[in-house]
Amino acid sequence: MERTLARRRGVAVVVLACLAIAAFACGATLGDGAESPQPGPAETLSLQHLAGERIAVGVTGTSVSPGLRGAIREGRVAGVILFAGNFPTRAAGTRLITRLQAIPRPRKLRDPLLIMVDQEGGQVKRLSGAPTASAAEMGGRGAVFSARQGRRTAANLRDVGVNVDLAPVLDVGRPGGVVAETERSFGSTAARVGATAVPFAKALEAGDIVATGKHFPGFGDARENTDFSTERIDLSKRELRAVDEKPYAAFIAAGGRMVMLSTAIYPAFSDRPAAFTRAIATGELRDRLGFEGVTVTDALETPAVDAFGGPGKAAVAGVRAGADLLLFGRLGPAERAYRTLLAKLRSRALSRSQFEPAVERVLNLRAEL
Repeated sequence: MERTLARRRGVAVVVLACLAIAAFACGATLGDGAESPQPGPAETLSLQHLAGERIAVGVTGTSVSPGLRGAIREGRVAGVILFAGNFPTRAAGTRLITRLQAIPRPRKLRDPLLIMVDQEGGQVKRLSGAPTASAAEMGGRGAVFSARQGRRTAANLRDVGVNVDLAPVLDVGRPGGVVAETERSFGSTAARVGATAVPFAKALEAGDIVATGKHFPGFGDARENTDFSTERIDLSKRELRAVDEKPYAAFIAAGGRMVMLSTAIYPAFSDRPAAFTRAIATGELRDRLGFEGVTVTDALETPAVDAFGGPGKAAVAGVRAGADLLLFGRLGPAERAYRTLLAKLRSRALSRSQFEPAVERVLNLRAEL
């Protein structure tokens, strides 16, 4: 009797195993419809972390302050921007970046922080070394030369731990404009900019550095930098699309992963800075040109933004327009922006659905690093 029961139990086990295998096989042949879709990374984040993934902030000196350390540790910052003062020597800058990346972060946010610098060449460089030519010189000497400069710049940045270059400038340099006068433009025509700035960007990307096209939808007609004044670009939509936005189309087609949104005002679209204008940040860049990467605002603590309220209002305006990352030079304003976003999320004045696609893009970019 005991042998018979044992035999029956054995048969039952075999039958159950076969049924399980058959069920698995059937499930495998049903395709995606047989399984519930897995949530994306952003869908599983807390409101605090959703708000934090929209913030990028500057660092003071060559040490990590307790405030910044806490913000990174708690997932309230997705990236940092470094300036010349953070690189009194290459070794000091490298140590700073190493300390930033070593800060423990929440489990779902452990991918590398975005470490950003403006390494354009010419008058705008944050550390020594490549590029050894200005954008104007690269544009004048052609695609092969600019690509070589891009490769050397990637190696230079990678050597110290930077993973995002806020370059190249894709602004078409119009006569009398500040971009042309400071030799930050690759050329005076959209064709020249596309033909020489995009090879620089592609070389950065090939060297594992995220390239950033800026300043969308085009800043070449501005007479002053938005760091110092409010600028209005009085060009028609037709002109902006036919000339100023054209290099961005080439940048996007080449796989550019980040675009910086201008804080100048474009009356053809609205009376607000481009970074706060949905018709530009979403309508022109994403819907018309098809950009699927990460957008970052230009600095939000400047005269160009002051008239539109403090950090909190600027952050909300940027989010509603469709900007992914909100860039602040100092921790204090960044923290105020973060608190405002979190309060708006908790009160549902801003919804998770307004955050998750942007945060997903930021998380994916960090994972690629």
